[in-house]
Amino acid sequence: MKQKTFFYILLLLLVAGTISLVYSCRSSRVNTSYQADTLYTNPDGKGDLIEINFRKGTEHNHPLMAIWIEDTAGNYIQTVYVAKSIAKGIFEFGNKSAGKWQPGPLRRPAALPVWSHSRGVQEDDGLFIPKEETAIPDAYTGPTPQSNFVLYTRTDNILPERVYIYFEINQSWDWNEYWTNTKYMEDEEYKTSSQPALVYRVLFDKNATNSKPEYLKLIGHSHYSGQDGKIYTDTNTITTARKITESVSIRISKH
Repeated sequence: MKQKTFFYILLLLLVAGTISLVYSCRSSRVNTSYQADTLYTNPDGKGDLIEINFRKGTEHNHPLMAIWIEDTAGNYIQTVYVAKSIAKGIFEFGNKSAGKWQPGPLRRPAALPVWSHSRGVQEDDGLFIPKEETAIPDAYTGPTPQSNFVLYTRTDNILPERVYIYFEINQSWDWNEYWTNTKYMEDEEYKTSSQPALVYRVLFDKNATNSKPEYLKLIGHSHYSGQDGKIYTDTNTITTARKITESVSIRISKH
């Protein structure tokens, strides 16, 4: 009788240990995969505190991105983050005149055209993307995050109660069966964009939810070479570009 009791106790301990080990391994994997960098922009803003949480997808590979706010009538309010290379007109690999790549002036109007046209600032050469001389202030820019990130920022002023939050992301060289490298052979801007930028959006109501995160949803893509700021809602030709982003969520706290 004592031997049977000892056997059952030993069996229960083994089962419990196995469950604990499996749970521990699963928890470890989850924590590792969701580690995130922390970014800060516009610390001197006088408006609302915003937290944006980005989770990368399986196709994430050095994309460019921008986050901005519009009112419900579609009027641009402000940018809260844009990749530094686009904001400044200087790319790390923008100049090869010395026989090797080094930082230099480079503008890519196809990279984030919905964001750039939304600003409504047209340069003297007709493009809507900033030049080196008209760069976006440092307070709203940063290096492109290479993984998951949480962005903390403040708006310049108190936002209206209901606003749209936009997120645009683009990744070079992500060709697919529709957006091929021979589709627009004469268009130099298309060649650096491949699948066009994707645009995500959410309508945020500060009265309805003050702490609950709201998730941005894919609403379309940009023009393939940045010739306009329209959002093209047919995304049937988009494949791997959908997997650059797993999710983007936002919280806005009053003051």
